Parts: sequence; C-alpha cells; structure tokens
Amino acid sequence: MSRIGKLPVSLPTGVSAELLPGNVVKVKGPLGEMSQKVDADITVTIEGGEIKFTRPTDQPRHRSMHGLYRALVNNMVVGVSQGFTTTQELVGVGYRVALSGQLLTFSLGYSHDIQLMLPTEVKAEVPDVKKGENPRLVLKSCDKQLVGQVAAKIRSFRKPEPYKGKGIKFAGEQLRRKAGKTAAAK
Repeated sequence: MSRIGKLPVSLPTGVSAELLPGNVVKVKGPLGEMSQKVDADITVTIEGGEIKFTRPTDQPRHRSMHGLYRALVNNMVVGVSQGFTTTQELVGVGYRVALSGQLLTFSLGYSHDIQLMLPTEVKAEVPDVKKGENPRLVLKSCDKQLVGQVAAKIRSFRKPEPYKGKGIKFAGEQLRRKAGKTAAAK
C-alpha cells in the first residue's frame, strides 16, 4: 500500500467536500473553493469528515496515481482552510519591487523595469523595509501549485548568482557560494 495514499484526508471545521460526477472532488472552505478531477481507476469516498482513496490493483500506474491524487486533494483542503504563503527576498543594490493592484514592477539592475500581472487568485504584499534589510515579496493563495509557479516565474527574472548571491531568492534558501578569483602573487 502507498504510505501516502492510504492516509485519509481529514476535513477541518468550516471545510466541506463533495464528489461530483466524473470523479471530481470539490472542496469549499473559508478561503475559496477548488476542484480536482481524479483518475477513473481511483475510488474516492467521503464519509465522517474524511476523504479516502483506494486503488484497484498494485500495478505501478495505480500505485503512483493513488498517492498523487491523495496529495493533490490534501493540498486543496489545506489551501481552502489555511492557504499557502511564499516569501522572496531581493538581494542586490537598488533591487526593488512595487505593487499597485495586481501589477508588480521590479527594478533588478536591467536597463528597464520588469512588470508582471498576477493572477486574480494570488495576493501579493510588499512589507516595509528597514534600513539594511533586503526588500521582500510575500505571495499568498489557496492554490499551492499556482503560488509556486508564480514564485518560480518571479525568481527567473534574476536568479541568484553564486559569487555575491545577488538576485531573487526564497526566504531561508541556502545558496551555493563560490570563491572568487584571488590576486596573483608576484
């Protein structure tokens, strides 16, 4: 049995789930509602505040789908009840981010500013920066996949370089640093 797939997904208070035709699981909570189509081979049952997944055989395809759909539905339940947050830091002299509505404007040392329109499901915050700190960007959403995809897109504008660590990095991320050139001895 799949260690992840056999665990039931418990529904916290304020979260409801229903099974729609076509094997679609719909989850509704205080932060929104989401739905996920589950493979036809995986059986989904909702009873007593828990969602359970069972598979018909031990074929590798069924085993992989078992854990996958359980994890996706669990992420939906956590998303509509608590939400997901990603924090990024802009490391570098003059690197800034400005937010107006759903439009982010980045100054990252290029000759031009980079603008990104956020999806409506993602909310962004730019906390005030104290002197000596790096600017931060906080992304929040109930969709884990979407918030990760937007964060990866933002990081791709200026990836951290290995010598000085300048660029956009995730908060708490450990960068692999390289030693620079040393002066030649005469």
